[in-house]
Amino acid sequence: VQLQASGGGSVQAGGSLRLSCAASGRSRSDYGVGWFRQAPGKEREFVARISWSGVTTSYAGSVKDRFTLSRDNAKNTISLQMNSLKPEDTAIYYCAAANTGWPSMERGEYVYWGQGTLVTVSS
Repeated sequence: VQLQASGGGSVQAGGSLRLSCAASGRSRSDYGVGWFRQAPGKEREFVARISWSGVTTSYAGSVKDRFTLSRDNAKNTISLQMNSLKPEDTAIYYCAAANTGWPSMERGEYVYWGQGTLVTVSS
C-alpha cells in the first residue's frame, strides 16, 4: 500500500483543517489505517485509527471529540477532520496502514507509512 498524506497547513487556534490520505497499490481495502503525529523533539504518537470497513474508530484522549476519522473505500481515501485546533496539535501528521483490518494503537503494527503533512496551529 502506498500512502500520500495532504491537507496540512497553518491555522489559528480554534480553527479547523481536514487531512487526507490517498491509498494506492492494493486492490482490496482490507487494511486498517491510523494517523500518528510527531511534534518537534517528541516521539511519534498515536492520534486515531479506523477499521477497514470504516465502522469502528478510536482516538487518543487528547483529540477525542475534536477530531473525526472517516474513510471512503470506493475512493481509497481516509480523512481526518480536525476541529477546535490547539497549539499543542502542531506536528507532522502521518497516515499509516496495517496488514490487519483493525490494528492496535501501537506504531509497530503499521507497515506502510505516508510521507507526513505539517500542521501548525498558532495561538
